[in-house]
Amino acid sequence: MTPIATIIMPCHNASAHLPSSVGSVMAQTFSDWELIAIDDGSTDHTLKWLRAQTDPRLRVHAQPNQGVSAARNAGLAAASGLYVAFLDADDTWDARFLDKMVAALQLNPDAMLAYCGWQNVGLPGDRSQPFVPPDYEAPNKRTTLFAGCRWPIHAALTRREAILSAGGFDPRLKNAEDYALWLEIAGTQPIVRVPDVLAYYHFHGTGQASDNQARAALQLLAAQQAYLDRHPEFGTQLGNARRVILYEPLMQKGYAAYWKRDLPTARVIFRRVMQAGFGGVRDWLYMLPSLLPLRVHQFLLGLLGNNQPPASSRTPDRP
Repeated sequence: MTPIATIIMPCHNASAHLPSSVGSVMAQTFSDWELIAIDDGSTDHTLKWLRAQTDPRLRVHAQPNQGVSAARNAGLAAASGLYVAFLDADDTWDARFLDKMVAALQLNPDAMLAYCGWQNVGLPGDRSQPFVPPDYEAPNKRTTLFAGCRWPIHAALTRREAILSAGGFDPRLKNAEDYALWLEIAGTQPIVRVPDVLAYYHFHGTGQASDNQARAALQLLAAQQAYLDRHPEFGTQLGNARRVILYEPLMQKGYAAYWKRDLPTARVIFRRVMQAGFGGVRDWLYMLPSLLPLRVHQFLLGLLGNNQPPASSRTPDRP
């Protein structure tokens, strides 16, 4: 019998996390689902653990390591549910996730995607506060989403037909691959918000895709530019705002790294911003030393001491 929902879980050396992530699927109050777990070339006990599970709703597929996007695409090829959700092997859901998300799409038959609130787990202070994204269904939705979709991969449920029509995930992207898919689907089609915190993003040290901040920033830019290439009419619609939307947030990330003295990250980002010819005179005074050898750049900063950003300068970590 065809399930209503398919859950796709890419797994790579995730044996330590699977009891929690798979357990959160097994605990769902909505039970008409299939879980397709893609072992992406693990070298630990991931595949053994998956194959030891006895719930017939769990299906296991093994492949050589190809990356998370290719693993999710393999899951899509095997999916049969009307709706599709993605849950990484180290993240979890509230037990009501599928119940509430399926209900939202059933009550809104024109909506292609439902998204919900989420929470970081394992980060200090305000970074672990629960967050519910805004309601994006407004006249400027496409522009707002182009600037950034504020829900993670596992805080959405999508009609399978919409994902297939969008072409699935771009395997060239190691970051922002979910953003690229959501933008393709949600930019021009109705979506619906579920204003409950139902998804949990777990932080557990190094090795996660978000660790390489320079790569993450540049791949988001690449995803945005690819979208504009596919939809040139939207770029025309943006007009002069296009460059600001593309490069202002990128430059802010460069500043954030700079003031933390993460020079390798800041230099990569600043060079890309300068390549685009973006920024004012003050910005270029900060960015130009990124063209110097790293040791020279570090020496110049050492002469300045532990200075702080002036009140008039751009501030990092803008939401």
